[in-house]
Amino acid sequence: MDNRIDASKLQWKEIRTRHIVQNRWIDFRESEFMFPDGTTFAPYYSYTRRDYALTVATDEEGRFICVRQFRQGISKVTTEFPAGGIETGGGDEYRKPDLRQALEAARRELEEETGFTADPGSWQHLITVPSCATISDNSAWVFAARNCRPRGQIKPDDTEFLATELHTREEMEELIRNGDFEQSVHVMAYLLALRQTD
Repeated sequence: MDNRIDASKLQWKEIRTRHIVQNRWIDFRESEFMFPDGTTFAPYYSYTRRDYALTVATDEEGRFICVRQFRQGISKVTTEFPAGGIETGGGDEYRKPDLRQALEAARRELEEETGFTADPGSWQHLITVPSCATISDNSAWVFAARNCRPRGQIKPDDTEFLATELHTREEMEELIRNGDFEQSVHVMAYLLALRQTD
């Protein structure tokens, strides 16, 4: 029996929007919304960015391939999985990608950020989820790649200064427990990948 409330009774209606910053990197907006009870609220801030691909990658010994890099939002160097924006082409930076485009981005980012690659049959799409549903409409496409092998030097973007690390499952658990592997989507991705192998 489905006892959920009809979604239309909970929907907000956007009645005014102003684009504060709109470029190839972000569309940052200030909006006014009407709530289901007829009252309105402003300002409400939200943004659009490109979807991104994230890979829970393990090497031939089962160690997790991670990167460490500075994240300006929390002003801290973090340990995380390789990830990066998905390019959809066609001049629309915010067009939703398909699975092929997301997988292509995941493969590219794994190799560029870590120097590792995986055979085509080693890849698995785990889930696509909103990155931060409260204020953003972009999604994280989460993949697993197993039996990855080093193929060459890392090739980071101009704004990326990172280092590659290999961690056992026990080390990953300790990193998460100690708050040293702290990005929520990355923690979720790790737990989902474990479910596929346990």
